[in-house]
Amino acid sequence: MTCDPVDLTQALVRCPSVTPDEGGAIVLLQDLLSDAGFTCFRTDRGGIANLVARWGDKAHPRTLGFNGHTDVVPPGDETDWSVGPFSGEIRDGWLYGRGATDMKSGVAAFVAAAIDHVATAPPDGAILITITGDEEADATDGTTAILDWMAANGEAMSDCLVGEPTCPETLGDMMKIGRRGSMTAFFTASGVQGHSAYPHRAKNPVPALARLVSNLSDHVLDEGTKHFDPSTLAVTTFDTGNLATNVIPATCKATVNIRFNDAHSAASLTDWLGAEAARVAGDTGVKIDMTVKVSGESFLTPPGALSDLVGASVEAVTGIRPQTSTSGGTSDARFIKNHCPVVEFGLVGKTMHEVDERVDVAQVEQLKAIYAKIIEGYFA
Repeated sequence: MTCDPVDLTQALVRCPSVTPDEGGAIVLLQDLLSDAGFTCFRTDRGGIANLVARWGDKAHPRTLGFNGHTDVVPPGDETDWSVGPFSGEIRDGWLYGRGATDMKSGVAAFVAAAIDHVATAPPDGAILITITGDEEADATDGTTAILDWMAANGEAMSDCLVGEPTCPETLGDMMKIGRRGSMTAFFTASGVQGHSAYPHRAKNPVPALARLVSNLSDHVLDEGTKHFDPSTLAVTTFDTGNLATNVIPATCKATVNIRFNDAHSAASLTDWLGAEAARVAGDTGVKIDMTVKVSGESFLTPPGALSDLVGASVEAVTGIRPQTSTSGGTSDARFIKNHCPVVEFGLVGKTMHEVDERVDVAQVEQLKAIYAKIIEGYFA
């Protein structure tokens, strides 16, 4: 009897696993995979539930990995949903619920494909399934904790597939072979407070910081690279916290977010931001402090055997050869790229994080078929 990915998606959606709550999803997968002959390990850290499930010898040099997450973002106001956000209800061929698209269906599709494969055609190699409960938040105790545990216990993947939604419009139209880096810079400009009628007695930080963010926003970081679109910088906040119209504030704060390609590193961009802030501070006499948070560096798995296998498997099921892309936000592939080659492929992501998040039931079944082709081809 085969493992039904739709039934499994429903069961996972019914687990209210809003980060950091496990909600029963990791336990459900652990029980299912254990019953199917996988050896399961819990790699929990920092209150986050994580699962590693292995079939085959951990010393085998050919180990296909899969990475996914069962944690979800909050549903918001549940009265805005047409069905319960954790109901897993199917209506008119669509399965509804928080995580239906991002990414419990992807997890269910691969787990179902892997269980069927090892039961009917045990591979000459190993399959390593890694599932985290900390992808939607800070991701400090999720996939990084799994990789730390793997390093300490002699576990390794030779290649890895990440099941995030990757397709913009149609199942099969895109896979990710890399991602842009992401970093955020926080600026605080400090001047001297004073009465707005006597500006010469104050030192206004607002024009200084406005000049800085304008300079940063107007700067062209690059024109793009071979596999990446141009890097972008967005000013996301600008605030004084000043409600008085006749007071020049003492401080002003701004935040910028940069999504960068492989023409840059977080270190090189931090140096540039610091130099720009120092130049404006020198011109205006306003002190400008900066702190930086790096969410991830840009990375690329160059087109090759892994992306060819994924592309051929997708085309065999859907008739569409997926475009290779590095677009979008960050994913846990940014951690795996230091461990082994990694490619992302999953469903259409249009409704992820939305009210009435939903997935086409037929596409969940197609995704299982695609993953089955990938597993079969990998060990052929």
